[in-house]
Amino acid sequence: MPRHLMPNSNTATLLVACPDKPGLVLALSQFIFENGGNIIDSDQYTDRDAGLFFMRLCWDLTHFKIPSDQIYKALLPLKEHNAISAHLFFSKHKPQVAVFASKSMHCLYDLLMEEKQGSLAGNIGLVVSNHKEAREVAQHFAVPFEYLPVSENNKASVEQTQKKLLAEHGIELIVLARYMQVLSPLFAEEWKNRIINIHHGFLPAFQGAKPYHQAHDRGVKIIGATAHYVTSELDQGPIIVQAVGPVTHRDSVPELIRKGRDLERRVLTGAVRLHLQHRIMVADARTIVFE
Repeated sequence: MPRHLMPNSNTATLLVACPDKPGLVLALSQFIFENGGNIIDSDQYTDRDAGLFFMRLCWDLTHFKIPSDQIYKALLPLKEHNAISAHLFFSKHKPQVAVFASKSMHCLYDLLMEEKQGSLAGNIGLVVSNHKEAREVAQHFAVPFEYLPVSENNKASVEQTQKKLLAEHGIELIVLARYMQVLSPLFAEEWKNRIINIHHGFLPAFQGAKPYHQAHDRGVKIIGATAHYVTSELDQGPIIVQAVGPVTHRDSVPELIRKGRDLERRVLTGAVRLHLQHRIMVADARTIVFE
């Protein structure tokens, strides 16, 4: 197992975005070295067209001289001198996750299983569904469940209840695991870059109902899945992970659906894991993903 993924490790992860200029890698690395830290994972990217620099630094806190609650303050001179936007995370904190699901529960099962195995770097603390069938799944994994049926007449009140539940459970990330309801633009904006959705295809292909029937009718040769952050504009958020699988004229609609489900599970769980490991940075309408 890679050192930075060892269980019970005590690490800090710093995500940095700023105007590009010489010496940034040296300055950030030197800050960690001079304070007794040991860098165990480092990656950076320079967008030459935009003149922007992005970096992810992860270091061991075992012998770090600065207490965790004072590290961000200690970084302020570096931040101000280099116009840095920085976010700091600690491995000891496991973010709380809520999963919204509907009738198709393959993604829900996969997320709960990965969380149970300890491979998500977060805790699923709530399952919300507009179908009672998801209750049994949540109960099997001993996760709190809330049944909130949605209709055209109660969407606003349901969202208010959802927001109350999210606050009560200390939720930091929402995952739409084939949740077949559209969130309001206000909800999406309030949770900007903190809601991950799975889409059945390469956006924006085959939108709407029965996507696999549409794909079958068009004789496609590949099918795909896309995990992205939710924005107020439907299915237009920054893309995190995409994957494809081959199909042929011999594949029936049920076979396409089966293959699609496999892709959806893998792509959504992968995107959630990347988010919880603090490997994603959002720059306007796209993502920088440090895998």
